[in-house]
Amino acid sequence: MKKFFTAIILSLILISSASAQSLWNDNANWYGDARPGRVGDIITVLVNERTDAKDEATMEVTKSSTNDINGGNDGNGILSFIRGLTFSANNASAGEGSTERKHHATATLACLVTEVLPNGNLVIEGTRDVRTSEETLQFQLFGVIRPQDVNADNQINSSLIANAEIAVKGRGIISRTQKVGVVTQLLQAIF
Repeated sequence: MKKFFTAIILSLILISSASAQSLWNDNANWYGDARPGRVGDIITVLVNERTDAKDEATMEVTKSSTNDINGGNDGNGILSFIRGLTFSANNASAGEGSTERKHHATATLACLVTEVLPNGNLVIEGTRDVRTSEETLQFQLFGVIRPQDVNADNQINSSLIANAEIAVKGRGIISRTQKVGVVTQLLQAIF
């Protein structure tokens, strides 16, 4: 009976050691470079964009004007029925304005190489739609990258993309409620 239990324990040890993970990666390419270089290759872009913009303006305008027609007691020409005519106007206006905008976009986006330029740089573009509770956010990215900027995990930071066009568009309930109405747009166009 001891031999039977010893055989079962030994076989369990062998089975568990056979399913263990190996430190050796059989799929690794030790001779080639995994960086993208052809049309159709996929690259992962780590988007981390932050913009802070602030504008301030102050304006002060003062204008004064006085006109005087004084013809004595008898008036002057066709205005003879008026003893003296005086015009006076003072205008003053002042204003201040400031605008402050902050944007932060973070995403991971898989892009396709759409063109290989003569100098070896790659044109990439990609889109990703994220849908949550009747709202859809669409990330769009277009730009030019250098293959040597791509890391070993086939990733590149968005700050390394030349001529980058990154857009985040929203469609859904929240976007509709934030949009200015037609009447307001018409009044803004007139005034």
